[in-house]
This record gives sequence, C-alpha cells and structure tokens, in this order.
Amino acid sequence: MNIGEATRLRIEELCREHSITVNKLATISGITQSTLNNIVSGRNCSTTVSTVKKICDGLKITIQDFFDSSLFENLEQEIK
Repeated sequence: MNIGEATRLRIEELCREHSITVNKLATISGITQSTLNNIVSGRNCSTTVSTVKKICDGLKITIQDFFDSSLFENLEQEIK
C-alpha cells in the first residue's frame, strides 16, 4: 500500500467513526467537496499535509491521531 491509498482509507475510516459522509467532512473541514471526493476516489493520490490538517481540524483530532493507524505501517517506498 502507498501513502495515497492509506490516506484515502483513513479518511473513509474516520468518516465511519464520526458517522459523517465525505461531503459533510468537506464542509466541516473547509475543503471543496470535489477535492475530498478526488482524494477518496483515488483520482488524487498526493494529498498535501495542509489538506490533512484541515481534515483533522474539522474532525477535532490531531495530525498524530490521523496517522495513528495501522494503515500507515509498512508503506511501500515511493521513489520517483
């Protein structure tokens, strides 16, 4: 799994945990719905730290909470 896939899955996981839709997450995070939908659909595989921070702020969690998931263990090395 790469970082983009792990981020996408983590966002979906957090939406389930908070019982909200991806569109609701976009609204409370101040991110456009198209941006978040592109991340979750896999069309955007290079989410910025700034976007992750906005998601965390919307969910009232820390960045550490966001990345505190087994999804981020053993990621593939990405060399481009």
